[in-house]
Amino acid sequence: MRILIVNPFGIGDVLFTTPMIAELKEQYPGAYIGYVCNARAKDILLNNPKVDKVFIYEKDQFRNLSKHSRLLAFRKLLKFLRSIRRGKFDIAFDLSLGQEYGFFLRLIGIRKRIGYNYRRRGKFLTDKIALEGYDTKHMVDYYLDLLPLIGIEPKQKNIEFPVSPADNAWAADFAAEHAVKPGDILVGIAPGGGASWGRDAYRKQWPAQRFAALANEITARFGARIVLLGDGSETALCNQVASLIRSEPIIACGRTTVSRYAALLKLCRLIICNDGGPLHLAVSQGVRTISIFGPVDPAVYGPYPPGAGNVVIRKGLDCQPCYHRFKLKACSHGRCLSDLEMREIMGAAESFLGGEVGGA
Repeated sequence: MRILIVNPFGIGDVLFTTPMIAELKEQYPGAYIGYVCNARAKDILLNNPKVDKVFIYEKDQFRNLSKHSRLLAFRKLLKFLRSIRRGKFDIAFDLSLGQEYGFFLRLIGIRKRIGYNYRRRGKFLTDKIALEGYDTKHMVDYYLDLLPLIGIEPKQKNIEFPVSPADNAWAADFAAEHAVKPGDILVGIAPGGGASWGRDAYRKQWPAQRFAALANEITARFGARIVLLGDGSETALCNQVASLIRSEPIIACGRTTVSRYAALLKLCRLIICNDGGPLHLAVSQGVRTISIFGPVDPAVYGPYPPGAGNVVIRKGLDCQPCYHRFKLKACSHGRCLSDLEMREIMGAAESFLGGEVGGA
């Protein structure tokens, strides 16, 4: 059995497919599994022993090349499709929600093509489930819903991201460089939320000043060290938070790969973050989390599986969630985040850190 999974979305979305991968490997231990993803998410799969081959597809690169030369873009696309065709896949799970991927999978000869018939875009799929949007259960469960189409009844599993020994060693060295000692309480704060929302990312970010005030309170109450986390695009945001923290924080923004980010998360006693990729990376490492949700529904995009080690903070306004079926409604107030006060998050932090050194 040779199985291909296509998911062109972000880090969180790819992590949400890891229970699906685990189910496939459990049912077909000798299966060869290939995966099409974007460059940002590749590390999650390259370190996963259940995935045999990763194909990196950057849609924007093809679009930009097409503006320069349609012929060169076409040749590059053909080369990419031929590399997948050489895998001789029997089954493809198309999670893209776009009909062009199904067309390409058919073009390269994959006979069984499974996915969603979202907005009638599933016409090139052989087996499909009707879908209007992700809104009644967690994304992981939506992906697992496709497995019965090949006779697998899925069981609930955790998301997975194996981190390499080299990346764990890097994290240990990074901590040592910043004088983190054994027994120190390291609390990670990710004031961004990943790159998937682009210019609208601010819509799901708790104010930087509140993150800084929270860091000051945690430091004063528990003697914790604060590490600020984020990708390169969030460096300015991390620096803004850092400038408001009284004790000098460790700044890791823009200094890690995805794998090193995950390795660094494992050294923390607690991660406090907005919803997004950093939350799911932390969950994949078994780290306790406090996540702040504004426009997005945590029942669909929250920590998986929900559990005592992962607390979701949400204001609970009547207008929440305003991100629904891939659309973000216009908002004139942003109260779902601006009205969340530090004490609401601090109460959850105390439940995790109250028994730690210096705790109340």
